[in-house]
Amino acid sequence: MISSVISRLNDRRDAAADLGEDAGFTLIELMVVLLILAILLAIAIPTFLGVTGGANDRAAQSNLNTALTTVKTQATQLGQTAVAGGTSPVVLVSTAVSAAALAGVVQTPGVSHFFGCTPLGPVGWSIAGGAAVVATGASVIVPWVWRRAWPANGDDEYGVPAAGAGR
Repeated sequence: MISSVISRLNDRRDAAADLGEDAGFTLIELMVVLLILAILLAIAIPTFLGVTGGANDRAAQSNLNTALTTVKTQATQLGQTAVAGGTSPVVLVSTAVSAAALAGVVQTPGVSHFFGCTPLGPVGWSIAGGAAVVATGASVIVPWVWRRAWPANGDDEYGVPAAGAGR
């Protein structure tokens, strides 16, 4: 059966060759195909580059936002630790060492990328430092204002009522 199919195909091919029919593409057909491919590539490549460029921009913005949020949070915690520790040299030294380690981690490119952030510039450090100062100051001022505004017997040093001293 297969041999009969092959022989029929060979006979058909030989008959087409005798009539002068070509089995390939003409030069015009190939040029039209290449022109269509060139047009499609001219449209697709800039679109693809625009999409990837936009994605890279959003990734960089996200990494910068992560770094800024991390520094603000950690600096606020370090400031509150220093305020709560008072003048204890151990607390102040450990706070300073932790702040230096935080700056080293954020500013070292390979290490910061490992944590999903980007090194901060002067503006980023100013924003983070300002937020940390405001938050640390608020942690000192708010309890003081609370105690002055709503004095109650039995409040602890933060203005929170002691157990059993209901209002």
